[in-house]
Amino acid sequence: MQMVKNIFIAFLVFWFALLLFMPKESLYYALEKNLETQGLKINEKSIETGLFSLNLIDADIYFKGINVAHVEKINIFTLLFTTNINIKELTIDASLKAFAPEKIEQANITHLLFSPMKVNILASGSFGDMEGVVNLKEKNLRLDFLNTTKEIDLLRGNLQKDEKGLYYETSF
Repeated sequence: MQMVKNIFIAFLVFWFALLLFMPKESLYYALEKNLETQGLKINEKSIETGLFSLNLIDADIYFKGINVAHVEKINIFTLLFTTNINIKELTIDASLKAFAPEKIEQANITHLLFSPMKVNILASGSFGDMEGVVNLKEKNLRLDFLNTTKEIDLLRGNLQKDEKGLYYETSF
């Protein structure tokens, strides 16, 4: 029994040390470089690191050289078995109003190690509330719009309706 306890304590110490000393900024820059190959660039004013997190402050998001959005703060938090990305105050460029909600006050993206092919999304903004799932295995995205506001009318042409209400679905 003592051996099991020692192994468990060693695992916890190793896990904590790994999280504590993980080169968060270097990993972020590697991710940023990978996203650039897809045409996506994030230009942040500053980066703050915490024990288990990385914060991007005042980030502009570019797709193929075109500024598509501005984000006040992006918080990336990981415990290795779960990763959470929290986005605050995302404002879409006015030229894209017909394709996406103009303002997302808060979005939460969650990935669990125990469910590696699924990414959950929760968001709220000028459109109302939204929840969604990205299925990486089937390569599809479904966003369900809940408690919608009048601004959703601008997007209604891109949305479908079922028993749950309005939704957007696409494959990639």
